[in-house]
Amino acid sequence: MSTKYELKNLATSKATQMDAISGTIGPDVINIAALVKEQGVFTFDPGFMATASTESKITYIDGDAGVLLYRGYPVEQLAEKSSFLEVATLLITGSLPTKAQLDSFQHSITRHTMVNEQLLRFYQGFHHDAHPMAMVSAIVASMAAFYHDTTDIYDPRHREIFAHRIIAKLPTIAAAAYKHSLGQPSVYPRNDLRYCANLLNMMFSVPCEPYAIDPVAAEALDLLFILHADHEQNASTSTVRLAGSTGANPYAAISAGVSALWGPAHGGANEAVLDMLDSIGTVANIDKFLARVKDKNDSVRLMGFGHRVYKNFDPRAKIIRGMCYRVLEKLGKTDNPLFELSLRLEEIALKDDYFVSRKLYPNVDFYSGIIYSALGIPRSMFTVMFAIARTAGWVAHWQEMVSDPQMKIGRPRQLYTGPKRRDYLVIEKR
Repeated sequence: MSTKYELKNLATSKATQMDAISGTIGPDVINIAALVKEQGVFTFDPGFMATASTESKITYIDGDAGVLLYRGYPVEQLAEKSSFLEVATLLITGSLPTKAQLDSFQHSITRHTMVNEQLLRFYQGFHHDAHPMAMVSAIVASMAAFYHDTTDIYDPRHREIFAHRIIAKLPTIAAAAYKHSLGQPSVYPRNDLRYCANLLNMMFSVPCEPYAIDPVAAEALDLLFILHADHEQNASTSTVRLAGSTGANPYAAISAGVSALWGPAHGGANEAVLDMLDSIGTVANIDKFLARVKDKNDSVRLMGFGHRVYKNFDPRAKIIRGMCYRVLEKLGKTDNPLFELSLRLEEIALKDDYFVSRKLYPNVDFYSGIIYSALGIPRSMFTVMFAIARTAGWVAHWQEMVSDPQMKIGRPRQLYTGPKRRDYLVIEKR
């Protein structure tokens, strides 16, 4: 049974009928396409807080209930039982793979990890203190100049090769950016290592001595990548879709997503958590800091708590919290003042009525920054790690969009508040 809504213009008494469209779960959406034609008006929704920009079968979020589903599977189950590459396969294809399918996907990813040698020379054009996200965004965009066999967006085989190639090469590109910032030689990927272990080896090994990969560190990265793999129509995913809707090559679309993720309100939030902890200094200063957070006249914010979508506990935070403690204990970091401060801040905030009443619970960014720091990953690389994980979701959304025969170029409208028509005056009369 379809539901109809009616919008009536009080000035003209003209009414417009609008159909409600139901998804499998979640709130209905109202089809407002007739409003412009029949009423001559647009809707106004700054930040797209109440606008469904697309139809998708990939990820579902219920912010009030704290629910996150990838293709219908609860993220808690995937975090416990799956791996990042299996989750990537699920997001892209829509189904959990068989063992043979997963083995084939993992083999393809492993064989695509090397990048064209000329791409590695691009890094020499960046200053040593260039932000890694600047390098990653530029290198990803440059891939379109090398891999022409995957730029026909209407060819399913091109789309498949691109999906495997970008997921495989992002860790190599990211690690090379990190090595460039250190002035160290880039480390080539190894086919005998799994995805996250390979990334750690490319980041931290050096030619002059062997590097032992900590299995807990690799496991922690894999978990973080699962939890960051997709998150519905967030800013960077929407950017990938918008750029891709023009028919741009997929590398350009992913590069646009990397740039959008760079913002401190999005992918840079976990870096902001560590900056906040530095500003607090010691456990003794927590009460003073929280008093400033509660002061409406103070601009200080509590980073890593609360979420724009989740009005309950972030389901990813519940999962990552346990891994955070495990990593700290395994790596002997529990006596580190920064980690002691973060855990004490968490304890106090979770008992404070001010934050509890506002449902400001720790989110995934609060714990992920602590884990990355414990693993020795510098803050400038936090958002890069996020980009590696989110590429799986970006690819899934891009593929879903370009394979839709009804795909349209994105074209938001606006409320114009500038000057009305005025005539040009020659410069002598101004």
